[in-house]
This record gives sequence, structure tokens and C-alpha cells, in this order.
Amino acid sequence: MVTGAPWGNVFGIITSKSSLDALGLSIIASLASTVIALLFGFPLAWILARNSFRGKGLVRGLTTLPMVLPPVVGGIALLLAYGRRGFIGQPLDKAFGISLPFTLAGVIVAESFVAMPFFVITAESGLRSMNRRLEDAARSLGAKRLTVFRRVTLPLIWPSLAAGTVLTWALGEFGATITFAGNLPGKTQTMPLAIYISQSSGKTDEAIALSLVLVVVSLVVMIFRRQTSQSG
Repeated sequence: MVTGAPWGNVFGIITSKSSLDALGLSIIASLASTVIALLFGFPLAWILARNSFRGKGLVRGLTTLPMVLPPVVGGIALLLAYGRRGFIGQPLDKAFGISLPFTLAGVIVAESFVAMPFFVITAESGLRSMNRRLEDAARSLGAKRLTVFRRVTLPLIWPSLAAGTVLTWALGEFGATITFAGNLPGKTQTMPLAIYISQSSGKTDEAIALSLVLVVVSLVVMIFRRQTSQSG
């Protein structure tokens, strides 16, 4: 890709309106999906790591299913659930006029569906591997539950949380997004979808230039993740 890139036109391609729109939508959707993963994924990881209950294996299996499920299948499942006639989408549409498919919110939902399991697994691993005797010692000294979490638990699992967040923040989801949210320029077209359209329409130079952007971003993310893990 580096040797075949149209270096004379790369800057013009990646700064064009369509490219900047796609990059902006990718950043917004990826950040929003990361926040959703943190809000809903951490409590789920805590339950899986700290509690025993009937059906726990099933819950863990359903949680990690998007990791092995073909993304396009996940997109179809989201359409059936959140479409205008879906068992969740229909009540939302009738009661609040909310329709998720083929919207930016749909992009965020699709990316959250695919990315959240990475955070849950990483956070659960951190919770399982930490030394819980330190929490017991803090409680025995009179520390309240919130204080124990803030001063003991959180610092111990911070490297895992950081790694899970980095893995969740990704700009490359394709299958579920195009199936559930479509490929509407300026509305739901993220960088991977823009690359797909460029390649399909014979604009190879444009596809390579946009791909290089994602390569650079992915490399920076992986370096940051490694440094975070080593510092922990």
C-alpha cells in the first residue's frame, strides 16, 4: 500500500469533503460506541467476574457471540430487532418516533454491538486476575465500598480497562454497519464504507489513500495499547 499509494494526490484525496465527512462520522461513531461499551460493558464484566448464577455460561456466550458472528449477520439481527417492524424498533417508532436504521445512531448501535464484547472480555479478565485480598484488607480497615473501588480496585484493573477501551475504539467496522445503517454519504458513510465504494467504482488511488489513513490510526492505537499494558 505504501509503495502503490498515489503520494502526489494523497493530501488532496484525504482532505476532500467526502473523505473528511467519512472520517468525521467514523470518529463520532467510534467514540460514542466506546462510551456505550464503558457504560454497559463494565457492569456486565463485573457481574461475570464477581458473581455466580444459573445461566452464567449462556450470558457469557451471548456477550461474546458478536466476536465470532459474521458482522453482516449481526446487521440483519439488528434490523430485525430495531427496524420499524422490529420487536424493539416498532414500539420506539410508535411511542417516540425514533428510527435507528440508516441513521448515525444506527451506525453507533452497530459498532457498539460488534465492539463491546472486546471490552467486556478484557475488563472481566482484569477483574478475575487482580488480587482481591487487597480489597478485603481495605474493607477490614474501615474503607467504604466506593472508596475501595476508587482507591484499590480501579488502579489495579486500570491497564485492562485501558486496553479494552482501545480495542473497543475502532474505525474499521464494516459488515454490521452497511447492513443496518446503510452507506449514505455524509450521513452513515464511515471510512471503511467510503473505501469500499471507491474500490468498487474503480477509484483505486482514492481507496488506497483512505486505507492508509486507517492503517496509520490503527498503528497508533496498537502502540498506545502496548505502552499502556507495559506501564501497568
